[in-house]
Amino acid sequence: MKKIEVVTRPEKLVGLKEVLASHNCQGMTVYSVMGCGRQKGYLPEMNFTGDDINLLPKIMAFVVVEDEIVEDILADLTATIGTGKNGDGKIFVTDVITAVRIRTNERNSDAIS
Repeated sequence: MKKIEVVTRPEKLVGLKEVLASHNCQGMTVYSVMGCGRQKGYLPEMNFTGDDINLLPKIMAFVVVEDEIVEDILADLTATIGTGKNGDGKIFVTDVITAVRIRTNERNSDAIS
């Protein structure tokens, strides 16, 4: 199993949810976060002086999925929520050792389906 974490613009949430739903992801968690990347949170039209950091609103969503569908999800996410401009965000993929559904004590694949 893998955990896919996506940090992107808030207006990309609908597309993100559509991609995950199309891959039968059963649940996700979404946070409102603030952040910046290489350009320190400034857009080209903002006349950045390089002296400070401007944090921009972002969302961070994560979902746990089976290994076999990770590459398909990544391809669909980059195609759907990417604009080719600064601020599109990042996707992180990490291993999940164990997942447990608390209510039933189901484990791993059974816990995420």
